[in-house]
Amino acid sequence: MPTRMISKLALIAGAGLLAFASVANADVLENIKKAGKVRIAVAMGIPEYSFVDENLKPTGSDVETAKLIAKDLGVELELVEITNAARVPSVQTGKADMVVSSLGITEERKKAIDYSVPYATLALVVAGPADVAIKDYADLDGKRIGVTRATTNDQDITAKAKGADIVRFEDDATLITSVVSGQVDILSSQSAVINGINKKMTANPLQVKFTQKETNLGIGIPKGETALKGWLDGWVKTNFDNKVLRDIYRKYHNAELPDDLTSRQ
Repeated sequence: MPTRMISKLALIAGAGLLAFASVANADVLENIKKAGKVRIAVAMGIPEYSFVDENLKPTGSDVETAKLIAKDLGVELELVEITNAARVPSVQTGKADMVVSSLGITEERKKAIDYSVPYATLALVVAGPADVAIKDYADLDGKRIGVTRATTNDQDITAKAKGADIVRFEDDATLITSVVSGQVDILSSQSAVINGINKKMTANPLQVKFTQKETNLGIGIPKGETALKGWLDGWVKTNFDNKVLRDIYRKYHNAELPDDLTSRQ
C-alpha cells in the first residue's frame, strides 16, 4: 500500500480515536448546563416514590427530588420514564444523565455506575396473606413469590430462597396488579409497595412477614463523572441538613430518615 495512503488511513483512525475519547470523557455536568436541561430517569408506578396522581401527573418523593435537582441546577427537567430493569442501563447508555428511582446502593451496581451519597432509604420486605405462616427465607420453600425483575429484592430472594418458585415482573406496577388480581399472593418488595397494595385490598390486606433488609438509596450516574458526583454529593448533604429532603420523604412516606444517612457508604 502506498505510504501516502497509509498516512491518510492513520490520520482517519487517529481522528476516530480522538472522537471516541472525547465522548468517553464527556463532562455530563457541563453538558447539562450547556443544554439547559437535565434528563433524569424515573421508574413510574412505585407507590410513594414515583407514581401518577389523580390528575395524571408524575409525583412522589423521587419525582419531587428530581424537580428540586433541576431547579437548583438552573435547568429544565426532562423526566425519562423507564422500567425498574432499565434504571442502571439508562445512565450507562446515555439515555439519561442520572437516575433518581428508589435505586438501592449495592456492590454489584457499583461495578456499573457511580452513586451520590444516600438521599433516602427503603425497607425490603416479604409480605403475604394473614393465614400464611412465613417467618424467614426457609418458609418460602415450595411457595410462589412475586418480585420485580432486576431489583435488590430479586437478587436477595434468588440468593436466599432457592426452594421458592420465583415469578418475575417487569415493574412494580405490574407486580401490584398481579397481587390485586390474585396471580400471586406472596411477594418480596418494599414497604411502600405493600402499603399501595393494601389500599386496593382493604378486605384482605397483606401482612409483612419479615424484613429482608434496610437499603440506602443513591442517585445513579455514569462511571467517572467526578464533577457531577461532587455536585450531587454536596447538593444531597445541603438539602439533607436544611431538612428539605427529610421533609419530602416524610410527606410521602410518613416516616423519618436516619440522622446519619448521608455519612453512610
